[in-house]
Amino acid sequence: MTSPQTATDTFTQAQLGTISLIGWSGEHPDGGPDVAFLLVYSLGDGAEGPATGETAMRASLERSGLPVGTGPVYAAETPGLPVKLLVHAGQAVLTLPHFTAQYPAPAEWLTAAEHRGEVNIMFATRPWPEGAPGRPVGEDLLRAFAGDPNVIMTSAHCVLPVRSLG
Repeated sequence: MTSPQTATDTFTQAQLGTISLIGWSGEHPDGGPDVAFLLVYSLGDGAEGPATGETAMRASLERSGLPVGTGPVYAAETPGLPVKLLVHAGQAVLTLPHFTAQYPAPAEWLTAAEHRGEVNIMFATRPWPEGAPGRPVGEDLLRAFAGDPNVIMTSAHCVLPVRSLG
């Protein structure tokens, strides 16, 4: 005889650890304006270690309506999605119910975000301590993490419209 299992999906902010953002822009296959990308990740420095932080990040994303391991969620097609992106004064501010993070965006990223009117975001559940703020992250290191099939498949993906104050 088996018993039904209930997932509690409880977590604390301390378990998430430090949330960081890194962005880049690049050409789009359709030949239109460049696309702005954001990678959201934890450093894995949460109160109970990286494995607990990964579980906490997954729970946080799923509670926010961002399923892990599926195709992208398009905010424009998902009324009530509690995930917002505000771009103002050279900063991108990403807000979810369980955390807020800022990205000091370079001019080319801001231009791509403005021209497209949206940003493609990958929320990694796997921690990435190598991406700590203040540490140089070269293109090869970023590509190795963000392009890793295991990272991609254990991430949530979202396309958010760009909002601004002006």
